[in-house]
Amino acid sequence: MASASPAKKVLVPIANGSEPMEAVIVVDVLRRAGADVTVASVEKQLRVEACRGVKIIADALVSDCGQTSFDLITLPGGIPGATNLKNSEVLQSLVKKQAADGKLYAAICAAPAVALGSWGVLKGLKATCHPSVMDQLAASGATAVESRVQLDGKAVTSRGPGTTIEFAVALVEQLYGKGKADEVSGPLVMRSNHGDEYIITEQNPTKWTFTDSPKILVPIANGTEEMEAIMIIDILREAKATVVVASVEDKLDIIASRKVKLEADVLLDEAAKLSYDLIVLPGGLGGAQAFAKSETLVNLLKKQRESNKPYGAICASPALVFEPHGLLKGKKATAFPAMCDKLSDKSEIENRVLVDGNLITSRGPGTSVEFALGIVEKFFGREKAIELAKVMVFVRP
Repeated sequence: MASASPAKKVLVPIANGSEPMEAVIVVDVLRRAGADVTVASVEKQLRVEACRGVKIIADALVSDCGQTSFDLITLPGGIPGATNLKNSEVLQSLVKKQAADGKLYAAICAAPAVALGSWGVLKGLKATCHPSVMDQLAASGATAVESRVQLDGKAVTSRGPGTTIEFAVALVEQLYGKGKADEVSGPLVMRSNHGDEYIITEQNPTKWTFTDSPKILVPIANGTEEMEAIMIIDILREAKATVVVASVEDKLDIIASRKVKLEADVLLDEAAKLSYDLIVLPGGLGGAQAFAKSETLVNLLKKQRESNKPYGAICASPALVFEPHGLLKGKKATAFPAMCDKLSDKSEIENRVLVDGNLITSRGPGTSVEFALGIVEKFFGREKAIELAKVMVFVRP
C-alpha cells in the first residue's frame, strides 16, 4: 500500500488591519482541500484585530515559524495589514527564501504591491493587485495586469475581497492539481460569471427600514462556516451598517467549521437585550445545529418575524434553523443544495439569493458575497451595493 502523501504545508500570515475575507476564505478553502494551514500572527500576540473590527485568533506567531518549510506562503491584503506584514522581518526572509527555492508564494489586494513588490520578489513577473495600488506594483518591477487571478512562475496574485474565492481555488490547483480544485469548488456553489453584475431574485417586495444605520445581529457558534460569517460581517460593516457579532456559546471565542478561531463582540444573552433591523445567520452544519438549539436565538427570530422585521440565513441555516421552527411558513426560500430536501417549499431553490418580503436566504460560501450585497441593496439601494461590489473587485471596476 502506498502511503498517502503528507499534507501540503501552508502559511497564512495575518496582522492587525488584515482584510478578514482575504485571510479567512483562503484558509477555509485550503483546509477543505486537505492542506495543513498555519494561521500566523506577525503581531506580538495571537489575537489580531483585522479590518472593520473582525477579531481572529491565530494558531501561531510568525516569529515561531522562521525555521519551518512551507509548500505555499500566501498573504492577505488590507490596509494597514499589508504594511504590517511587509514590516515583519521574519516573514520577509521566509518569502524571499520561498521565491529563491522555487516554491509557491502568493498575495492578494494590497499585499502584492505593498509586501511582495517591496521585497523584490515580483520583478519581471506578471502580477495583479487591487486597482488602487497598481502603480506601486508596476514601480516594483512587475508587469501589472488586470487579471482577477494571475499566475507567473511560482507567484500567484489577485485583486481584492471579491476575487478571493477564485484566488483560493487557484491556490488549491497549484498545490494539488485541477481535479482537487474542481472537487473543492463544487460544494462552494461558485459563480460561473465572475466579474459580471449579480442578480437578486425578489418576491413580494417590501421596504426594509432603519433609523441612522441598520442594526444587524450576526450570531456565530462552534462549527459556523467561517467564510460565510466573515463575508457577511465584513461587507455589511463596509456598507456602514452596525453589526453585532454574538456568540451563542458560553464564551466569546468560537472554533469555526474549518478550525478558524473567531472572537465575537458579545455573548448572545447580552445581544438579545437589543432590537435589530435584521438578524442574519451564517451556515455551517455544527453552527446551524447550535443555532437551532438556542432558545434565546429562536425566540429572537420568532419575535423578528412577528414584528414584520427582516431576517435571513444562508447555507445549512434556512433548512436546519428556519424550517423546523416554522420561520419559512408561507415563504419561498433557498439553502445549501444538499439541504434543500429539508425545505417544505422547493419551488425557488435554484436562486442564488432569494428575497421574499422580509426574508432573505442563500446557498453557500460561493453565494455569500451576493447574499451580503443583497442585504446592502435592500437597506441602501442597488447603486450603493454595486459601488461596494466594484471596490471589492467582485464586479469589474
